[in-house]
Amino acid sequence: MRAPFSFRFPRSAALAVAGIALLAGCSTPKPLPPPASVAATTPVWHAPLPHAGDPGRLVSWWTQFDDPLLPALIDEAQAAHPVLAQALARIQQARAGQRVAASAGWPTVGANVQAQRSSGAATGFNAVSQTSAIIDAGWEIDLFGGVRHGVAAAQSRAAQAELGWHEARVSLAAEVAQTYVGLRACEAAVALYTREADSLGRSSALVQKKADVGFEAPANARLAQASAAQARDRVTVQQTECGLTVKALVLLTGADEVALRDRLAPRTARIPQPAPFQLAALPAATLTQRPDLAAAERDLQASAADVGVADAARWPQLTVNGNLGIGLVRTGGSTSDAVTWGFGPNLSLPIFNRGRLQAQADAARARYDEARAGYALKLRQAVREVQEALLRLDSSLRRETDARTAAEGLRSFLASTEERARLGSASVIETEDARRLTLSAEAALLALQREQVSAWISLYRAVGGGWTREHNTPS
Repeated sequence: MRAPFSFRFPRSAALAVAGIALLAGCSTPKPLPPPASVAATTPVWHAPLPHAGDPGRLVSWWTQFDDPLLPALIDEAQAAHPVLAQALARIQQARAGQRVAASAGWPTVGANVQAQRSSGAATGFNAVSQTSAIIDAGWEIDLFGGVRHGVAAAQSRAAQAELGWHEARVSLAAEVAQTYVGLRACEAAVALYTREADSLGRSSALVQKKADVGFEAPANARLAQASAAQARDRVTVQQTECGLTVKALVLLTGADEVALRDRLAPRTARIPQPAPFQLAALPAATLTQRPDLAAAERDLQASAADVGVADAARWPQLTVNGNLGIGLVRTGGSTSDAVTWGFGPNLSLPIFNRGRLQAQADAARARYDEARAGYALKLRQAVREVQEALLRLDSSLRRETDARTAAEGLRSFLASTEERARLGSASVIETEDARRLTLSAEAALLALQREQVSAWISLYRAVGGGWTREHNTPS
């Protein structure tokens, strides 16, 4: 029976480890400057608050609209769009990188098995069989936190990828909604221009009849014909725009175009409207639910961890290595075996490459400063987007009454002018002027209605689309 084996750590290695521990206690890198905060950027919104919307209902934003097809199209886009597939692939890559970084803190174990058969003059031309098996193990002691910081960086980047998936969802939903609203506004414009073209067609025929019997000048008949032709051209151009918008919806949702057109038909030319309810407050802290800001924050955290990795690389690295081997040799009918082992520390000292390592640490700090500035820029842009959405929404709501009054008044004026033209007390020029003013006012009202809904969608996107930290992330 073999005596129990005992190992005494070499004195020189013990002194080296003690010296490294002392260096670890003295190495305190310069603290990194903190990032900007939402509260410091804008404690309150300096813009009028709208009268439809509520922070507590941001998650169910699309159910506030009176059009059930809108949330259905958004759901279809969320299920089929390649942008979200790309975001999911980035999440998988980041999670794999996180596992790779975590494995750096565990010991590494490897095995090498070798077998060889040979003969020669040295062995009297007898066959010699050699077999060996060696197991190697190594473990890097994380004295200066390089592995720990690497794991933290990988975790932050995995979280950043997940937040990118949320951001893609919000952006895609807003794009589908804007496209859908644009289609309905386009259809409403087609209906407006079609009514105008029909009216001008009838007026042109009437003026032509009067010109044929000498009650109207031929120039007035040509003017009426030209106006009718322009109206028909506007209808054709607008119909083309609507067709292009439908195709854009097909690309966004992945739906069959024929089936989509059938689903769109029942609510043609009806712009979806959100349910009106009072918005008492929109606190600045709402910005914290924006996925892009949260992702920028994770990027900043990863950059800070990278600084820790680069700082740790400037110091000595200690690795404990060990191996165990078994060998068998068979020659001339006899067999012999041997067992070998080895154990000890491996100390790597950065001496001649210290300047390069310091430069890498400086570059890591510069990247942190860049990420910090990028986060501050995104925060300012987010504040601006919310402010602009609020201002546009408030402006469109305040202008709606005047725009509607103008359109109704001009419609009444046009009807009166057309009646006077039939009675011969108003010229074709007067009628065309009244018609042009009425068309402009009705088109402006239609554009304002679209602007209101677009402002709501922009506000949805600016405050993060109702994303909250409690939402599940993709698996």
